[in-house]
Amino acid sequence: MKKVGIVMGSASDLPVVGKAADRLRELGIPFESHILSAHRTPLEAAGFARGARDAGFGVLIAAAGMAAHLAGALAAQTTLPVIGIPCGSGKLGGIDALLSTVMMPSGIPVATVAIDGAANAAFLAAEILAVEDAELAEKLRRMREEAAADVLKKDAELAL
Repeated sequence: MKKVGIVMGSASDLPVVGKAADRLRELGIPFESHILSAHRTPLEAAGFARGARDAGFGVLIAAAGMAAHLAGALAAQTTLPVIGIPCGSGKLGGIDALLSTVMMPSGIPVATVAIDGAANAAFLAAEILAVEDAELAEKLRRMREEAAADVLKKDAELAL
């Protein structure tokens, strides 16, 4: 199975990114985590993205706040799918990061999840990998079934 690369712009993004790591572990998907900055370590970030396919990665997840250029900087250096997690920080609460992550030029796409949406970033990465992995696709199907059953159970227990 291909692995997922999780890259965060700074250590302060770890509480958000931890949710993606938890979901990937739950699904049995191998991953590596790195702290690389689009602005402070641009050469290292670019090198990581350029070598990601040869290193066995199938998807990259990039988490950053404020200017949030990390996902776009990685996407510019690879043709692997890149999923951006805009992190809520700064005076704008993550709106700035959301806009920076989602507004990519044509030809350099970044799939973007909600502000602090690390769990969905992991699920999206899993869905991308599941295109060619029937076992992973089945795990995802079962997880959705279990989630639906949980909602229906709570509905049946609802007493207002």
